[in-house]
Amino acid sequence: MAKVKTQYVCQNCGYISPKYLGRCPNCGAWNQMIEERVQDRTEANNSFSLKTKPVKPEQLTEVDITKEPRVKTKLNELNRVLGGGVVPGSLILIGGDPGIGKSTLLLQVSGQLENEHDKVLYVSGEESASQIKMRAERLHVTGKNLYLYPETDMANIRHAIDQLKPAYVIIDSIQTMDEPDIHSAVGSVAQVREVTAELMRIAKTQQVTIFVVGHVTKDGAIAGPKVLEHMVDTVLYFEGDMHHTYRMLRSAKNRFGSTNEIGIFEMRESGLEEVANPSEIFLEERLRGATGSAVVVSMEGTRPILVEIQSLITPTLFGNAKRTSTGLDHNRVSVIMAVLEKRANLMLQNQDAYLKATGGVRLDEPAIDLAMAVSIASSYQDQEILPTDCFVGEIGLTGEVRRVNRIEQRVNEAAKLGFKRIFVPKNNLQGWNPPTEIQVIGVTTLSETLHKLFKG
Repeated sequence: MAKVKTQYVCQNCGYISPKYLGRCPNCGAWNQMIEERVQDRTEANNSFSLKTKPVKPEQLTEVDITKEPRVKTKLNELNRVLGGGVVPGSLILIGGDPGIGKSTLLLQVSGQLENEHDKVLYVSGEESASQIKMRAERLHVTGKNLYLYPETDMANIRHAIDQLKPAYVIIDSIQTMDEPDIHSAVGSVAQVREVTAELMRIAKTQQVTIFVVGHVTKDGAIAGPKVLEHMVDTVLYFEGDMHHTYRMLRSAKNRFGSTNEIGIFEMRESGLEEVANPSEIFLEERLRGATGSAVVVSMEGTRPILVEIQSLITPTLFGNAKRTSTGLDHNRVSVIMAVLEKRANLMLQNQDAYLKATGGVRLDEPAIDLAMAVSIASSYQDQEILPTDCFVGEIGLTGEVRRVNRIEQRVNEAAKLGFKRIFVPKNNLQGWNPPTEIQVIGVTTLSETLHKLFKG
């Protein structure tokens, strides 16, 4: 009898080693090397041929792309993040922290997608049918074409899909699915990779839209090999703070739309409800008369959002000044503070700085630079910024305020929410007539902006 060949695979990055290693030489993770059986080539070919169906090649001119329009859900925020709706035959991966609401979101979507003609198969490897039914009653999800299937064996799941022929399949979660042909532990790199490949074949050959739930690591990335994200069509991250009710849905990869879109939901007892105007949420608790507060008009994909940036500048008690940021890039904060010290003559090297983007939102576009600088200067000089002012602009290392994109949408959003003045790069005013509801002030340098705010 031939000896069984084994190998050791890193569960963090997928690195393969012929012997056990305490630390992965590829990603540096400790105690992640798991022993797996090496599948024979003929055995793999036989299992592959049993699961795949031959697809006839088509000429490019004969491929019809208009016969399968996008399917709209009742959650417009989800439609926006997906690029306009659900694409038939796509494989969508949704990741997020435990208890953040991934299963709730997909169960609500399942109730919206099922109708007289389209069936939805909800496959759960973590909960029983009665547990899912209890959640469905709480969410008021009903439907005769919504089928619950608590199963982890991929062979049985393939058989159920062939028999039921659903239009949509929910897999909750990918780490609990077991491919019987792979001799590895459930949730291992080999299992996750093969199960994802099988789901991709089902989605593309049978035109079945498949939603897959993925667990995340403590670093926030989806657990399993990175190839998992490369194989699927769309990768969505469901984020939020367990101590707050608001949740954010971000697109990290989308073959059918933009990756810059964001959807905002509020978790209530009856389920997730979309937030139509997120700017009001981020500004509703802003204090009047407070220093170190500035409002920026940030673009999240095609949507302008007004967010408050708060700064607290205090004298340091130790030799090295401390820099702390929440929702903002730490390196960007350091650069802005260096520009303020060099170009605006603010002595910040002996000051501790604490910056935060309120509401739990994460800002990373260059247009937030001016609001960050104004917020820091306001806290340092202990001077208030008018609550009806907002700021947009990128700051260069020489102190200039550089132009940004989509300035018309940013200004219109600020005017709609009642702001009286907005500071923008002067170069953005060329060839454009600003609205009369708001005063648009063009600035060239950071020093000019601070002079108009605190001395003008």
